[in-house]
Amino acid sequence: MLRQSHTEYSGYRTTGVRLTEPTLPDIVSHSSEADLPLLSGAHMFDKAHLIMLAEEDLIPRREAVAMLKALREMEAEGMEKVRLEVDGGIHSGEQYLIRGLGEEVGGRIHLGRSSGDLGAVSRRIRQRENLIELMDRINEARLVLLQAGEENLDAVMPGHTHTQHAQPLTLGFHFLSWASVLERDYQRADSTYQRVNQSPAGSAILTGSNFALNRHRTADLLGFDGVIENTHDAILNLDVALDSMVAAAMVGLNLARWASDLNFWFTSEARYIDIPDRFCGTSSIMMQKKNPYALEHLRASAAECMGSLMTGFAVLKAGSGEVNTDRQYLYEALWRSFDLSLRNLRWFAQLIPGVEPKRDHMKEMAGAYWAQATDVAGALVSERDMPWRTAHQIVGILVRLSYERGIKPSEVTPELVDEAAMAYNGQPVGMSATVLQKALDPVEFVNGRTLFGGPAPEECLRRLVDFRARLREGQASVQEKQRRLEEAAASMEHAIDALLK
Repeated sequence: MLRQSHTEYSGYRTTGVRLTEPTLPDIVSHSSEADLPLLSGAHMFDKAHLIMLAEEDLIPRREAVAMLKALREMEAEGMEKVRLEVDGGIHSGEQYLIRGLGEEVGGRIHLGRSSGDLGAVSRRIRQRENLIELMDRINEARLVLLQAGEENLDAVMPGHTHTQHAQPLTLGFHFLSWASVLERDYQRADSTYQRVNQSPAGSAILTGSNFALNRHRTADLLGFDGVIENTHDAILNLDVALDSMVAAAMVGLNLARWASDLNFWFTSEARYIDIPDRFCGTSSIMMQKKNPYALEHLRASAAECMGSLMTGFAVLKAGSGEVNTDRQYLYEALWRSFDLSLRNLRWFAQLIPGVEPKRDHMKEMAGAYWAQATDVAGALVSERDMPWRTAHQIVGILVRLSYERGIKPSEVTPELVDEAAMAYNGQPVGMSATVLQKALDPVEFVNGRTLFGGPAPEECLRRLVDFRARLREGQASVQEKQRRLEEAAASMEHAIDALLK
């Protein structure tokens, strides 16, 4: 007899049923350890599916009650621990129930289900948990950046383009620009959550079931915001997984860019900032070294996240009828991307408050290499009613002359400006020393940028009001999502209690 003894039941892939020999474990793994990220979601689906089957009278209520009682006993012992011991991956619930209650009872749980929707539900539950945590961590980093931004609105420093000094700004303004990016990262994750938190339950593998499953009831019990309308789409189109990978990879990419900035500011040549020792290491031979290990991890792990995204695209390029076992590679890459991005956000939120700006040195450097040149040209436009391009060319000559003669910007005189003007169009400009010195002051440069979104401290303080308001909205949205899922979990337990009465 091919039917397994229920006490030793090891799953539906019994040798001699459809296949004459066991599948090599290296080819297909259905272990609970391999499916560890999905066990919690599978357990939730097991309970919700049983509740729905009982309420719709698709299985005898007494047998649904027996299985729900057994699942609560599993929880009392430790859900994850038991499912790992039982093995069977996402099917570990069925294996546990058949071993404990026999196939006549435990064998009924899979009515109307497939590995398809069992896996799809479990993966979406894991994705939404990761996305909520990602949004929460993003908001923590936004808060840190807003606080550090406000504290450093007067920390004038050089801004860079093409790795060269470009224009003066402040460290606080720089931090606020990063907070702006994280706002978009939050919005991206939030938008992804809306698409992820839709229920594929009841879709089986392609067409659902001819049993009258109540897909909406299962979705409500599981805390999904809606039901995917097409059962084929629910199982075989995995674009929302790529959405999640993009959300995680973009966070990783942005943190890597900022790690590069911090790394440059920390170099011996720049010396704009110091970072806490706990984020650094040293050398076994060069005892003077303080190596920014955390920044290097942030940069390198972004490469892995981007590589994972490419893995996802490559897996899903196949036709929908081909995608099945190979999707495991996509999801392994996705879970890894989430883990790295969550870790990196935690590090980043801890690092930024410890960044120590070298204010005097940054301010000195902000005016040392002509980053303020555009304001000298602007003064010529304002004071002498000169066309911008004419002023631009005169100041370009002025900069060249100062470098050729070893004259610092702070030492430039109106006479040198006139010499540059004579070289360009044969006419002196007669700029006053007072106007010239104000134009050469990097602090004045920053303070003059009062336009909307500019770096002037007064404008940054106005923008901080809006930044903080949007952050509060994001924090409230995350709390609402968490509350909604907690309510759904409580509703499922109440439904079980009602059946057990």
